[in-house]
Amino acid sequence: MVFASLSEKLSQAFKKFKSKGKLTEADVRAGMREVKMALLEADVNFKVVKEFTKKVTERAVGEEVLESLLPAQQIIKIVNEELTALMGGTQSKLTIASNPPTVIMMVGLQGAGKTTHAAKLAAMYKKQGKRPLLVACDVYRPAAIKQLQILGEQIDVPVYSEGTDVSPVTIAKNGLAYAKKNFCDMVFIDTAGRLHIDEALMGELQSIKAETSPTEILLTVDAMIGQDAVNVAEKFNEMLDITGVILTKLDGDTRGGAALSVRYVTGKPIKFIGVGEKIDAIEPFYPDRMASRILGMGDVLTLIDKAQAAYDEKQAAELEKKIREQSFTLDDYLDQFAQIKNMGSMEQILGMMPGVNASALKDAKIDEKVVARTEAIIKSMTPRERAKPEILNYSRRRRIAAGSGTTIEEVNRLLKQFEQTKKLMKQFSSAGKFKGGRMKKGMKFPF
Repeated sequence: MVFASLSEKLSQAFKKFKSKGKLTEADVRAGMREVKMALLEADVNFKVVKEFTKKVTERAVGEEVLESLLPAQQIIKIVNEELTALMGGTQSKLTIASNPPTVIMMVGLQGAGKTTHAAKLAAMYKKQGKRPLLVACDVYRPAAIKQLQILGEQIDVPVYSEGTDVSPVTIAKNGLAYAKKNFCDMVFIDTAGRLHIDEALMGELQSIKAETSPTEILLTVDAMIGQDAVNVAEKFNEMLDITGVILTKLDGDTRGGAALSVRYVTGKPIKFIGVGEKIDAIEPFYPDRMASRILGMGDVLTLIDKAQAAYDEKQAAELEKKIREQSFTLDDYLDQFAQIKNMGSMEQILGMMPGVNASALKDAKIDEKVVARTEAIIKSMTPRERAKPEILNYSRRRRIAAGSGTTIEEVNRLLKQFEQTKKLMKQFSSAGKFKGGRMKKGMKFPF
């Protein structure tokens, strides 16, 4: 779960507020000391922590909080608002050039994920109807060009390259000309990185910038390096005047120091976050949603976005019809599992649920193989058995268990879950009907 460690520590700090019916100024300052320690342990920049806690304390010791009937909730509200402001306030979208192509220059240290995230962005914008081009300007790292070409094949996006014997500046210039000639409206320039910042690297990047006049210069930063991420961002911003940041490996960062510090120190927005290795594991960065996640309030809006991306309108309409007609089969049940898989890992999905305890989720081992076993069981059935599970007697269940490499108990458990799902859907459909993808007014839920 993103920022699990920070969420847990902040939750513990807020418990002190919640245990008191009435707060004094001394209570607030004592609680804020704990918040301060939680942020410092999360590797948040010291200056950022100092400024943040100062603002929260000033607001929290005000009359509106101390005289409130629910002061603890007021303080959490203030922390939420200040966290959101700290990370930029509102979402910062990628700038699209009025005169195509839009040129995005990817920069950062070696290993931060530039190449992968160039491809992820290209795939994202291709889904939105754009015609992206990937330009391979990393001529130093072994197999960097090959990696970009493989990723390009995966997402069906062309890759412009001239091998390793041509200057990156020349490749970038020629790649831009190629994009214009072939009507590509977005160009992602994958530049070289280093293990550390040096003059040669910066000189080359400045030359590429001068030659291509990029619409955006996106700095790719590994969130796992914590405080160092801020130092890297500062240096790159000083030399290149970056326009935004992509924080990668956020799925592995339980502390969150980089996300809370980069925006404040550089003044440049976080535009995207990388949340996994898959090509679609990238999300636009919403400061308000991230603040909600950190404070354990969930992120329902991002969860909805993921669900909408996983389900197309035709599938949703067909599912609605089947629910209404009570013709939901095991094939449909299998399809729903596949759609959930498309939304990401179970840990990620649960992490966006409001009220999910970060510490409990941290140690929870969610067995992704359960889905695979479910698929195996259903696929071991005949089409008739999947359509009419009521015909599954003991001998059929034994055959299915043997064919799927599972046990009869697992087959029975799946069939029971399926029947429970059908009952729930029946209640749902009888309680009210959908209209135009939304519930009719007056619809009641079965719970």
